[in-house]
Amino acid sequence: MTPMATETLLERLLDATGEPADAGLDALLTSLEDVAADVSAPMTVGAAAQCVGVSPHTLRYYEQQGLVRPPRNASGHREYGAADLRRLVFLTRMRLSGMTMRDLTRYIALVEEGASTIPERRQIMRAQRDRLTRTIRELTVALETTEYKLRVYDGHPED
Repeated sequence: MTPMATETLLERLLDATGEPADAGLDALLTSLEDVAADVSAPMTVGAAAQCVGVSPHTLRYYEQQGLVRPPRNASGHREYGAADLRRLVFLTRMRLSGMTMRDLTRYIALVEEGASTIPERRQIMRAQRDRLTRTIRELTVALETTEYKLRVYDGHPED
C-alpha cells in the first residue's frame, strides 16, 4: 500500500458517515483499521503523518510521550508498520475528540500492561464518551443558534 491509498483516512471516514448514529460507522472504523493493517511496507515518519493527517513533529512528540514506538531501520529512521498506523488512527481520533495527553498516556500505558487493565481502560473510555456527549450537545445548541440566525436573516434584506 502506498501513502496515497491512506492519506485521506479521515476524509473517508467523514464522507462515509452522514450522522454519527449511522449503523455503518463501526464497519467503517473497522475497515480503516484494516486499511492500516494492509500496509505492505513500513512507512517513513512523513508518509505516516500524511496518512493520519498530522505533522511529522506530532508523531515524534507521540513517540517522546511513549504513545507509539516505531522501530528504526539500520539507518536509524523510523519505520511505521500496520500496528503503528492502527495506534496512530486511535491516537489522532482521541486527540481530536479532546482527550487530554494525560488520559491518553495513561490509557496507552494500561494497554501495554495487558488484559488485566481492561476495567480501568473502560473507565477512561466511558469518561471520554461522557465528555464527548456533552460537547456534542453544546455544539448542537450552537448549530441550532446559527441556523436560527440564518433563518432570521433570510427574511430580511442585507444592508
